[in-house]
Amino acid sequence: MAFSYNPLWKILIDKGMTKEDLRTALNLSPNTIAKMGKGENISMSVLHRICEYFNCQPGDLVVYIPDKVDTGGGNDGKR
Repeated sequence: MAFSYNPLWKILIDKGMTKEDLRTALNLSPNTIAKMGKGENISMSVLHRICEYFNCQPGDLVVYIPDKVDTGGGNDGKR
């Protein structure tokens, strides 16, 4: 499973902010920003702080990208 933080990056662009601006405003570690850049998990407390800062919902910041499921045999994935 992976996540995409592209919606968050778009918010930053729209507000004229950089990732570093976000990091310093919320006192986030560089490692947390790096994890988000790689689509990795971050703590719910970090997500909470970002939502609070932008007055938004988690779904406004991140999207879930499901793993591809190999159904085998040329099946279209329907059961």
